[in-house]
Amino acid sequence: MSSHNKDLQKLTAAGLLISLGIIYGDIGTSPLYVFKAIIGEGHAINEGVVLGGVSCIFWTLTLQTTIKYVMITLQADNKGEGGIFSLFSLVRRRAKWLIIPAIVGGCALLADGIITPPITISSAIEGLHSKYPGVPTMYVVLAIIVGLFFIQQFGTSLVGKAFGPIMFLWFSMMGVLGIGFIVQMPSILKALNPYYAYDLLASHGTHAAFGILGAVFLCTTGAEALYSDLGHCGRSNIRISWIFVKTCLILNYLGQAVWLMQHEGQVLDLNKMNPFYQIMPPWFLIFGIGIATVAAVIASQALISGSYTLIAEAVRLNLWPKVKINYPSEQKGQLYVPSINWIMCAGCIGVVCLFQESAKMEAAYGLSITVAMLMTTILVSKFLKRRKVPSYLINLFLVVYLLVEGTFLSGNLGKFVDGGWFTLSIGALLFGVMWSWHTARRIRNRYVKFVEIEDYYEVLKELSDDETVPKYASQLVYLTSANFNSEIESKIIYSILQKQPKRADVYWLVHVDVMDEPYTRDYEVDFLVPNKLIRIDFKLGFRVEQQINLLFRKVVEDLVKKGEVDITSRYKSLNQRKIVGDFRFVVIEKVLSRSHNLSLYERIIMAVHTQLKKVSISEERGFGLDLSFVTVEKVPLMLADPETVVINRVI
Repeated sequence: MSSHNKDLQKLTAAGLLISLGIIYGDIGTSPLYVFKAIIGEGHAINEGVVLGGVSCIFWTLTLQTTIKYVMITLQADNKGEGGIFSLFSLVRRRAKWLIIPAIVGGCALLADGIITPPITISSAIEGLHSKYPGVPTMYVVLAIIVGLFFIQQFGTSLVGKAFGPIMFLWFSMMGVLGIGFIVQMPSILKALNPYYAYDLLASHGTHAAFGILGAVFLCTTGAEALYSDLGHCGRSNIRISWIFVKTCLILNYLGQAVWLMQHEGQVLDLNKMNPFYQIMPPWFLIFGIGIATVAAVIASQALISGSYTLIAEAVRLNLWPKVKINYPSEQKGQLYVPSINWIMCAGCIGVVCLFQESAKMEAAYGLSITVAMLMTTILVSKFLKRRKVPSYLINLFLVVYLLVEGTFLSGNLGKFVDGGWFTLSIGALLFGVMWSWHTARRIRNRYVKFVEIEDYYEVLKELSDDETVPKYASQLVYLTSANFNSEIESKIIYSILQKQPKRADVYWLVHVDVMDEPYTRDYEVDFLVPNKLIRIDFKLGFRVEQQINLLFRKVVEDLVKKGEVDITSRYKSLNQRKIVGDFRFVVIEKVLSRSHNLSLYERIIMAVHTQLKKVSISEERGFGLDLSFVTVEKVPLMLADPETVVINRVI
């Protein structure tokens, strides 16, 4: 972890401000639409619903956000990093099946990234209806979304520096506006009593109660971001800043409740009379809409950046096809993934065009993030077990949060027909991609044959010295998937000895291990045959860019400086002048030959993998190799043993 990142882990004023700008965009903009969703369109404002709604919001933020995420889940830091894939990396060695909740949770978060920008920006812009009833807000929302995704390629570090102060202004504004109405009806504070939440849910039928819970859940949808951005802000900064954020949120919800109580019995068009904007003084409304819009854009930016990080981690954990990843600024951790950017942009445009207004988007919102939270609960329970927390406490954690989140999931399932199908469909599609890529790799590895490398020491040494064979390269480098120094793929030996014998002064084997830690960047060197066969093992964190070309050259430079290896050209004319010999990388692409050995399920998986391979970048680009020094060799994976084939010779 960099010193800059270590500084952010400490409790500082700058760290608190940065955490406000990065983490709380989603959860911080929820007051724009939560009460609208709880009251529901076309329903008369009822005291029991208002008081019960505030009570449900308060206890949801307390149980779900404060206790589960801020107090418990933030303990699961992976060398200072958070997020569902960081959590998975901490516990994946405990059970193979944990890959399923990790993939499901990751896909749900990505699906949430497609619905969050449209609903937050729409909710903010629709405040214009209060002042200009006929304004076509949908086109304004589309313009903002397209502009937001367009600027991603240039980096957002400059704009990002302003996020913290703007979000501080946003939360302070919400708190002050809430207090302005609370003083008009101090008795509203009784709504914090959990009795009103119980009374609201008990007094309605099961169907209606689940519908209310689905709406209430929207107040905590950004809780997952608190954990995902742990590495950017640090546990202490998140915990302290959350006290301020939660206070401002509750004050604003209470203020909205007072305004609703003042209109008890009335049936209002909540799209045009959003309680959030109604508690603003008329003269301040246009400023409030402007600040809300900027806050909504910041919330969207946080989700978009989080999606890039999620995909980058998935690529390095072999859960997603290799895609191009850019680093548009020098700011640590800032990524830009072009393919995901434009897929998300198209998804957001589709959401706006399909649902058109925030009230209809609420039906699609919440379902996928509930699934993500359930998956996090499962993984956190395994983390607590790893930390040797007493079993009865782990079981209590599981029972409480599986019950709470299971109830919210049931409430959100009622939204399936009205829009929840959209995010679930997106999530299912993403799951299909991740699962197919992960499973296909396991199928392919099943048929990779390894041989003892020691058996080939002598022949490799003799080939290197055999001047009757044309020299292929001075330094020949192979990427190997063999985990042990004693092994090598039979296909590499075949490539060197049989598929055009490749004579070289030195043969290098390079292996990359993706570590469970995020930013590890270590290597080991093993001189299998001194000055003839050398193996380098890179141990890279799951958030480290795999620039093997640069890393390999750096290692070779260090070995040369220490006199451990001589890379001077062996050609006499060049050797006299101490000119460095040429390097060539060979990437062996294993092609799956057709066979009846695969089951129908495995054939489907491999067919999907083949199509995904066409749109992913090549192995050599994925490893950051200089293409002018790379040879790609395609070799078949023989799935059928030739000895089992019966054929008759006709004389």
